[in-house]
Amino acid sequence: MAHTVRAHGDDHLIPETHQPTRMEKMLGTIERVGNKVPHPVVIFVLLIGLVIVLSHVFYRMGVSVTYESINVDTDKLETLTTSVRSLLTTDGIRFMYSGVVANFMAFTAVGVIIVAMLGVGVAEAAGLIAALIHKLVTIAPARILTYILVFVGILSSIAADAGYLVLIPLAAAAYASVGRNPLVGLAASFAAVAAVFSVNIFVKPLDGILVGLTNDAIALTNPNLTISLTSNLWFSIASVFLLTIVVSLITDKIVEPSMGKYVPEEGAVVDASAGLSAQETRGLKYSFWALVGTLVFFALLSLPSGAPLRNAETGALIGDSPFMNGLIVFIALVFGITGAAYGLGAKTMKGTVDVVKAMEKAVAGLGGLIFLLFVISQFNAFFTYTNMATIAAVKLGDFLETAGLGALPLLVGFVFVVAVLDLIMTGAIPKWAIFAPIFVPLLMRLGVEPEAVLAAYRVGDSPMNAVSPLNAYFALIVTFAAKYQKGAGVGTLIALMLPYVIVLFIVWPILLALWQIFGLPWGM
Repeated sequence: MAHTVRAHGDDHLIPETHQPTRMEKMLGTIERVGNKVPHPVVIFVLLIGLVIVLSHVFYRMGVSVTYESINVDTDKLETLTTSVRSLLTTDGIRFMYSGVVANFMAFTAVGVIIVAMLGVGVAEAAGLIAALIHKLVTIAPARILTYILVFVGILSSIAADAGYLVLIPLAAAAYASVGRNPLVGLAASFAAVAAVFSVNIFVKPLDGILVGLTNDAIALTNPNLTISLTSNLWFSIASVFLLTIVVSLITDKIVEPSMGKYVPEEGAVVDASAGLSAQETRGLKYSFWALVGTLVFFALLSLPSGAPLRNAETGALIGDSPFMNGLIVFIALVFGITGAAYGLGAKTMKGTVDVVKAMEKAVAGLGGLIFLLFVISQFNAFFTYTNMATIAAVKLGDFLETAGLGALPLLVGFVFVVAVLDLIMTGAIPKWAIFAPIFVPLLMRLGVEPEAVLAAYRVGDSPMNAVSPLNAYFALIVTFAAKYQKGAGVGTLIALMLPYVIVLFIVWPILLALWQIFGLPWGM
């Protein structure tokens, strides 16, 4: 019998004759070190303590900054002076004590996850998700499965956070169903959803806010110039197709080989060549017509002029509208209705009682995650209260502005400043509200188009999302990983995602630089 040794993942075996590459050794070290860190709850409790101490130290030192920022509500430029606020003053102690519930309720990721899982839980319990995966791996050639999942993951940003909640667990299950390591599918889809979040081949709701802030910053230099919602469309489309290839190649050529041979649990592999059973086929037919009915219903509520899901003032459907603001409800209903229809057709559900039980089970399974998000919500609220993130952003911006670099180096340097800040301030909107009035006028004076500055911001704002524990969904992805590998933790996920982050920070800025050098149009 041949002897085997473990790869850097605990549950995956590779032949003893295999000699780990330098990349495998590095990732293995990162995983071992990372997984020795305490439980994420303990980490955030320690971070809360650190924030409390540092806030008082900086407060006593009188640390402050004066800067110009765009008020998102009034679209006007304001000169602000921000000082560090201590959490150990009377007001700070009052805030920590009285704001616990409000902090948690304001953490929207909790509500998004619960609402989405109500629908997804029904689809999963009924067997719809398993049937769809089976269908996908049956019709999709194995060699392009990764490319399909990555492409869909990048496009999922048009539906806000749906990619985190739906696609990532689907991708992991799809890989497992064809005997490939589910953690590799998870890594590929997480990289697509998180690390390439800011671009799409479609205009998405976030674009409206970012472009609005950019136009306000442009007005500081040229009040007669504005850019449109499609100002980055060509660059975004090129980024989507290039990064689909890049992320897929990293997955197939670096990440999957480094994981070693995957040995699934007995009975875990689905024969992709086998067709669906008669009951599964009937269930998919039921779910298809349920989907058609749901889409027709929402079309009647959103497409006609004056429809209730359009913006009451502008009539817009995409952007600031009830439909887009409640998109997660639409997604939950689609999964819930089609899942229930599949269950009735495939006879995996007998009635409404089974549907309700599926919802209860889905929410009950979120208990540990909800507790972790409770702790994270307190950390985010405390950190925001101290103003330390804002001060860090302004200081980094001032440093880059005074570095005396040329237009192109400054544009590329801006990408990496945004990336560094993204580790502690993951929201795309608040960072751009601070950076836009600094860098848009500065680079315009150096002959750089404002569209290029916005494109640079997109490049810098995304990749770090895949390795930042402050990403609201990072803990959820760790939970998904632990389903397939016992002992998987923060270190496991960071080790999986580092190759993506490193390569993206090489390839994507190069694309940005070439676009600028050759003067290609950024959009329409």
